[in-house]
Amino acid sequence: MNSFPVLVAALCVLTLGYRFYSAFIAAKVLALDDRRVTPAHVHRDGHNFVPMNRWVLFGHHFAAIAGAGPLVGPVLAAQFGWAPSLLWLLAGAVLAGCVQDFVILAASIRHQGRSLPEIARAEVGPVAAFTGGLSVLFIVVVALAGLGIVVVNALAESAWGTFTIAATIPIAILMGLYMFRVRPGAVRGPSVAGVLALVAAVVGGRWVAEAPWGKVFLVEHEPLVVLLCLYGFAASVLPVWLLLAPRDYLSSYMKVGTVFLIVVGVLLVRPDLQFPAFSKFVHGGGPIVGGPLFPFLFVTLACGAISGFHSLVSSGTTPKMLDKETDARPIGYGSMLMESLVGVVALVAACSLHPGDYYAINVKSPEVLASLATPVVELPRLEREVGETVTGRPGGAVSFAVGMAHVFSRIPGMSPFLSYWYHFAIMFEALFILTTIDAGTRVARFLLQEFLGNFWKRAGDPGWVPGSVGTTTLIVVAWGYFVYTGSVATIWPMFGTANQLLATVALAVATTFLVNTGKARYAWVTALPMLFVSATTLSAGFLSIRDTYVPMTRVASSAFRGWLQLGLTAVMMTAAVVIIADCARRAVATLRGRPLPPRSLGRPDVDENVPQRCC
Repeated sequence: MNSFPVLVAALCVLTLGYRFYSAFIAAKVLALDDRRVTPAHVHRDGHNFVPMNRWVLFGHHFAAIAGAGPLVGPVLAAQFGWAPSLLWLLAGAVLAGCVQDFVILAASIRHQGRSLPEIARAEVGPVAAFTGGLSVLFIVVVALAGLGIVVVNALAESAWGTFTIAATIPIAILMGLYMFRVRPGAVRGPSVAGVLALVAAVVGGRWVAEAPWGKVFLVEHEPLVVLLCLYGFAASVLPVWLLLAPRDYLSSYMKVGTVFLIVVGVLLVRPDLQFPAFSKFVHGGGPIVGGPLFPFLFVTLACGAISGFHSLVSSGTTPKMLDKETDARPIGYGSMLMESLVGVVALVAACSLHPGDYYAINVKSPEVLASLATPVVELPRLEREVGETVTGRPGGAVSFAVGMAHVFSRIPGMSPFLSYWYHFAIMFEALFILTTIDAGTRVARFLLQEFLGNFWKRAGDPGWVPGSVGTTTLIVVAWGYFVYTGSVATIWPMFGTANQLLATVALAVATTFLVNTGKARYAWVTALPMLFVSATTLSAGFLSIRDTYVPMTRVASSAFRGWLQLGLTAVMMTAAVVIIADCARRAVATLRGRPLPPRSLGRPDVDENVPQRCC
């Protein structure tokens, strides 16, 4: 199967989804109205609540949500064949993922930028709020660990990659100072300068890596985890305009630019998809994902189609910086569409490799690789031209980089630069993921502070420095422990399950929000995806406990990790079921005419049902 019609069809589906479905949700379901004053203006403090230019905020939001999932998930799910992954990437994004992000962002705006658990408290009740607060904290720590382990594996012992990623920090700080202090509101000048500086860092990375002093950036796994934790801490505690927002905005240029570059490369080269539409592992027994296509395809693909982690960003940093309500459509719905496109191109890049080459990269055990009886075709040549040993490096990141470099090297005149394309892809992945780590840590700090604020009001103040430092430290130590002691094989399955459970919770809260705002006739927009995602995720969680974590507890060397992962998965599944049940109870009570919970904290003088043009 040639990739050209596949990519063109994907672009058409995503474009139509934004043009019509997002317009329908904006006009009819949410009734966005720019006469409402957003939290960024109501609570403007120059630290967390700061009105942002739409495109700067789009860059921050996209950079924050687009982590390892859309790059790694589709690559790992390619084991099942390209067709099921492609179908869920498109249908899941348009009908579920984008809807979740958009509706939760709107709900947070109407609740003065508050987090998902606090929205649950207002819309559902204290049981959902308390359960949601605990489950979200568990889930976000696991999610950050899943993202962190991938970026550490990508940068470990790579001076070129580490230097380039490190260079983005001072570049972003200088951009932030210029845009928000030297010349407030200036965007074009610092954007151009920042992009040029980033390109210089990418190109100069090879020279730095080859220089004698470049060994400073050759960092092993354990010290890199510590450095990653320190960066996450700084990005969470410093003012949002100084490091987080400008760095994410800067990173978005590389992210969006590279995605479109890959799209253009695929359209020019038109590589054949070497994988079958449906592989022999759809019924289970695969060397990468051991379970069957249903339900493990959905928790493996994770972020490319729908990601619960996005609901934390949509109710975390982004609503505190939204300038006006109508900006929520391109930022909430549009950013997720862009992430789905990333997943599609990652799938094409992986499936353009020969299956034998793909499995040789992603299977560490020579015995398991031999049992597949799938011959290696081009991998030895690719390794020579890349200048790296890529055999037996599971996790998906290396597969994507090799596939991307393979596609670009087939453009006329580009074959001598395959090693540059490979290292560029590795840096692209690391940058992609790291921007989710910084925003995610800040969001987790907000969540923990809000949760503790239920018991001690002072602790819930996001502007209180001791509270910010203490809660950030707890969050960073928690996810840093998993990254330091775990691996992709142990963390990613739990990350996928946790991520999808959080999506289920977010969609349940969103459904109750729509019912409470008098939009019950449109509640199917979030209720139907919620039912499907809950069915797949709870099934995957049960099978993971039965087939993976319980056997781990019976082996001395893995017993602690087995019990820990079993316990966390069980707690998250139980919490999700409790929240879904409580949301259903609240929605039914509302429909029967019982008093509504206190919800909207917006301007009371503005009609929430102001008619809008749909299309």
